[in-house]
Amino acid sequence: MNYDLKKIEKYLKDILTIPSVTGSTEKITKYILSELDKKKVTYSLTNKGNILVTLPGENSNCNYERVFSGHVDTLGAMVKEIKPSGTLALTPVGGFMMNSIEGENCIVETLDEKTYTGTIQTIKPSVHISGDDAKTLKRDPENMEVVLDEKVFSKEDVEKLGVNVGDFISFDTRTLITEKGFVKSRHLDDKASVSVLLGFIDYVVTNNIKLPYTTHIYITTYEEVGHGAKASIPVNTKEFIAVDMGAPGPGQNSSEYAVCICAKDSSGPYDLSLRKKLINLCKEKDINYRIDIYPHYGSDASAALAAGWDLKTALIGPGVFASHAYERTHLDALEATFKLVSEYAQCK
Repeated sequence: MNYDLKKIEKYLKDILTIPSVTGSTEKITKYILSELDKKKVTYSLTNKGNILVTLPGENSNCNYERVFSGHVDTLGAMVKEIKPSGTLALTPVGGFMMNSIEGENCIVETLDEKTYTGTIQTIKPSVHISGDDAKTLKRDPENMEVVLDEKVFSKEDVEKLGVNVGDFISFDTRTLITEKGFVKSRHLDDKASVSVLLGFIDYVVTNNIKLPYTTHIYITTYEEVGHGAKASIPVNTKEFIAVDMGAPGPGQNSSEYAVCICAKDSSGPYDLSLRKKLINLCKEKDINYRIDIYPHYGSDASAALAAGWDLKTALIGPGVFASHAYERTHLDALEATFKLVSEYAQCK
């Protein structure tokens, strides 16, 4: 396969630098559209901001089409209240453990696009002041707050900055790619797979690949809150493959070095015939893969089924350790995922 994986790595680095909390994805959409324009591919933008790229197949007149989806929205938070002290109460966007963001640097963006840096702390951040209470305090939204990097001492001081309830809060990704190929960052769910899909588009265009079936790349913007791919799927779609992530951990079969194929998640089993095709292709093409089951997981594919779409669905993706926290994967997993997407898109 003639493809430079450094391009996927560049896409990943680029999109990880662009905040894209669910509900505030315009900037990353602009970046992706600019990259698509360079490739001169056909795409459309849905009303709620999803991007649908169409790569024509040799069966252009047939009603059998495929979709690979990835979501570019991430976990984050919003300002819930400006406290009298000048700190900000927050409400989570998406499902994550509150302790995973304690001490994290963040950015607050106002409606007029001003940005302010800050740090997320508990309301008892110092053991020198609160002693054991600082250690045992329950880490929940009510006990967390944003301390702005501004000389503010009251609610009025904060309001003068233009900060208000409903402003989005994004977390510092702390992205690091090591010499040994480990990728450590927030939001590898699902920006790792989005970089793979952008790399796949580049691969098809650059090499003038002729796909057997018209194939769509669907980049969604509301996956983390459950309705990313519930609408606007091309009507001739028969196979829908969510390219998201695998979840290595205790009792799991997933790996940070492989593409993970999900047999079942909290929404139920994925299509057996499609899963078999993906597994057999991995065996035939010597792609490192793992099969797994995730008890607390939903994907764009399961969202599409819940919306009533009549589809064969699958869920694949690189193994991502510590999902919804400070995550880690390996470039080997991105490569394996790219190979599976590319090989499957080219098979009949």
